[in-house]
Amino acid sequence: MRVYVPLTLPSLAKAHEAGHLGPAPLTAYAVTPALREWYVSEDMEELEYAALGRACLASLRQLAADPAAPRRRVVVAVDVADAAVTAVADRGPEQPALGEVRLAQTIPLRKAAAVHVDAFDAEQDVAAAAAALDAADKGDEDAQFTVDGAEDHDLMWFGVQEIPNLV
Repeated sequence: MRVYVPLTLPSLAKAHEAGHLGPAPLTAYAVTPALREWYVSEDMEELEYAALGRACLASLRQLAADPAAPRRRVVVAVDVADAAVTAVADRGPEQPALGEVRLAQTIPLRKAAAVHVDAFDAEQDVAAAAAALDAADKGDEDAQFTVDGAEDHDLMWFGVQEIPNLV
């Protein structure tokens, strides 16, 4: 199963130094039954893109909690055994936890399939989205528009061997 682990650049640097994603349990996002129902598609590529999007939102939440982190979302894609993944209980289709899973063990970084990171030109929109996240969660439509603006930026793809250049 492909899972998407949300990070920030500082947490990616720590994972690179440690050689693994952790500590466990890890929060990640994947194609779960609830995500399938919400996204209403049978196309696995589209569903994985939706799971990646959920991980991007979780990375944005991490950025909102760490004002010192560079304003670039980071998601690490990893293939793990289905048995290593536990789905988080469904909390409704509008919840940020849609597609959320837990991984009970740390994951060696060398097993990552790819690293997805915002380009530098996304930083201003991502910074605004991180600042607006709390208000958006409380129902502010203008703030939600700002948060959604970060989604206009697709994350770039990097190989695991490129992590030293990213951090």
